[in-house]
Amino acid sequence: MRSGLVSLATAALVATVAGVGGTLPVVLAAAAAVGATPEQASSWVSGLGLATAVSALWLSVRYRMPMITAWSTPGAALIAATSGVPSFRAAVGAFVLAAVLILLTAAVRPLGRLIERIPTSIAAAMLAGILLRLVIAMVEQVPGAPLLVLPLIGLFLVARVAMPTLASLVVLAAGAALAWALGLVKPIPPLGLSHLELAAPAWDLATLVGLGVPLYLVTMASQNLPGFAVLRASGYQPPTRPALAVTGAASLATAFLGAHTSNLAAISAALCTGPEAHPDPAERWKAGVFYALWWGLIALFGASLVGLFAALPPALLATVAGTALLGSMAGAMGAALGAEKERFAAAGTLAVTASGVTLMGVGSAFWGLAFGLLVMAVERALRR
Repeated sequence: MRSGLVSLATAALVATVAGVGGTLPVVLAAAAAVGATPEQASSWVSGLGLATAVSALWLSVRYRMPMITAWSTPGAALIAATSGVPSFRAAVGAFVLAAVLILLTAAVRPLGRLIERIPTSIAAAMLAGILLRLVIAMVEQVPGAPLLVLPLIGLFLVARVAMPTLASLVVLAAGAALAWALGLVKPIPPLGLSHLELAAPAWDLATLVGLGVPLYLVTMASQNLPGFAVLRASGYQPPTRPALAVTGAASLATAFLGAHTSNLAAISAALCTGPEAHPDPAERWKAGVFYALWWGLIALFGASLVGLFAALPPALLATVAGTALLGSMAGAMGAALGAEKERFAAAGTLAVTASGVTLMGVGSAFWGLAFGLLVMAVERALRR
């Protein structure tokens, strides 16, 4: 019994550390992109921790299955790659809209069906375009900090073969040590509790359309749907609409703390839903309880995490984010360009999204999605 609890707690801890260490730089890049202050960034991270802890605990205990939640890493990548957001409050308005749309998807069955009808290739191409910009940002750091970036990229290429789940965490730890040795680390602030800061949303139409709608779409297509698939692959039948309702409600509540969306996890969930967590599938729901505990600590000390990462050089954070997203980008590109009949439309979506262009105040992710759907509609009309 005790060994089973230890394995459950360990699996949950590994899932937490891997999720936070590898992708927190992406969240901080998103916060910087929309002009968040250090205090607002701290509240952002703590809000995500609260949403993840509460939603994972409620869903796991209520449905007796390891329902692991997380922040939307593709969503954070989208925010980081979006330009032209007029203010942090405007970004908060987009977060509120995305959360409301998730709640509507849970409540209105036809809306969920409509999202599922978006071609996989187009949704994947939009995600690939978003991630491509952040991976390129890693390469752009090479001329300014070659002694830091190049060894870490080499380390990642080796670590991803030996330990794919923890590769980004290995890069982060080794990169922090290397940056310290090179004298690139700023003074680290003392350990402190989180400070939550309420943020009133601003309703900027261009930001709502250009950021809020793509944030909802990328969260649904790249996080929630794969999250349900992971649970089904492990023999569980997840309650789809209640799960969306809980994560949507958590996202809405914490949006006013400056946090973007929370959702079902995929990679982190795989660490807690398999036999490595516990040989008995009926007992694995307890991993969700331990997972919530670890994320509660993240919420409690979010300010210290933000301070710690702020002391690290930007080149290191860009490298950690780039290596963490490289595999996801490759998978998204493969899904986008795999179907020959949809390849041209998907390539157009990828190109427009990756361009970073802003038209009428609306960001490139929306225009990439719109362009791909338009091309596909024209092609299908002409074939008839």
